[in-house]
Amino acid sequence: MRSTRYEITVQGRLSATLALAFDGLTTAPSGADTVIRGDIADQAALYGVLDRVESLGLELLDVRRTAPAG
Repeated sequence: MRSTRYEITVQGRLSATLALAFDGLTTAPSGADTVIRGDIADQAALYGVLDRVESLGLELLDVRRTAPAG
């Protein structure tokens, strides 16, 4: 099964410490917000990332499936 590439946008800028909570994914500022990008194995893994966003008290702005890199 192939993974799917996602971009998850959260409100505000993540500190380096918070970015570490998204191991295996990259974080990048986008204006005043942060985009978390990467390949996510399946729907259960996506829900895991979204649960992490919620547990860290971050405001979810957008979840978008994107074209694979390369």
